[in-house]
Amino acid sequence: MGLGTGKADGMIRVLIADDSATERMYLEHIVGSDPDLEVAGMARDGDQAVEMAKSLCPDVMLIDIQMPGMGGYAATRKIMETCPVPIIVVSARIDPERMGKSFDALQAGAVAALEKPTGPGAPGSAEMARKIVQTVKLMAKIKNTHRLRSGPSRRIGDRKEGSADAAARRGKRRVELVVAGASTGGPPVLNTILTNIGPRFSAPILVVQHISKGFLESMVHWIGKNCPMNVKIAQDREAISSGTVYFAPDDCHMEVTSSKRIRLSDGPMEHGVRPSVSVLFRSALSAGFGADCIGVLLTGMGKDGAAELKQMRDAGSTTLVQNKKTCVVFGMPGEAARIEAASHILSPEEIADFLRRSETRK
Repeated sequence: MGLGTGKADGMIRVLIADDSATERMYLEHIVGSDPDLEVAGMARDGDQAVEMAKSLCPDVMLIDIQMPGMGGYAATRKIMETCPVPIIVVSARIDPERMGKSFDALQAGAVAALEKPTGPGAPGSAEMARKIVQTVKLMAKIKNTHRLRSGPSRRIGDRKEGSADAAARRGKRRVELVVAGASTGGPPVLNTILTNIGPRFSAPILVVQHISKGFLESMVHWIGKNCPMNVKIAQDREAISSGTVYFAPDDCHMEVTSSKRIRLSDGPMEHGVRPSVSVLFRSALSAGFGADCIGVLLTGMGKDGAAELKQMRDAGSTTLVQNKKTCVVFGMPGEAARIEAASHILSPEEIADFLRRSETRK
């Protein structure tokens, strides 16, 4: 397959950056196997990736995180500062510390992270290839490609306040539990919120983050390095403890029970995903947390969690939704805003400030 020199009607042009010629060729094969995609170019290191991003203006980039010279993280920072484009980090599964660079790249503006595919015929290779094609197509639709910064809060009606400071003061109450959900663009937003929440916040936080299989452990390690709370992957039947953040494991729904324990299950997917934010939010209602609970819905595609956040609000819970300006994708939070599920629409920094100013259980 030849490299694309111009954009054909409807074609998604992809720039590939990897220091391994073998990996570049395999990614070229995967991209070229779909009739809607074409390879715009292939870079062998971060410096070349930056230059080709400027000259070729691709629709999407696939970039290796570990490259000699300018690595994937530094290249992502440079590209987002000079010629923003949806960047998908492709990383080999190594140790959590090294994979943390993938999440640094997400913090810098990359929109997704995927496991580097194994060779043709290897176990799981076909599914990995399918995931790459699917993600490229989805990320090509993203227009809000910029390094996220705080945006002003939005006043959305008489019952909703825009200022995290005013909202926290006006609605101050005892907080027994926080439940949160995120998808595309979620890891850096969660990192911002959880690392700025402050050491005095003591309510347990349960989180569903839609993420590629195999990346969760590294994400938890990455966030946990700077978070004042204990951050871990949830285990079935464990009691929820104050000052702890629990992430739903790969491919498991996570619920909270009335006895303040975690229940994991392999029940049917909802909104095409497992774990599902909707399942978590419904469980908080069923467990009777009501007015003592805060629900948080962050950046992501689709509608997962939006209807249930409205149910939480109707039951007296405080509900926080990320504002459009700071979202990579205003899908889930946008749907929540549309159906008036949000008590407050805030930036990630303001959500952290709201939680920090809320009264937590002693």
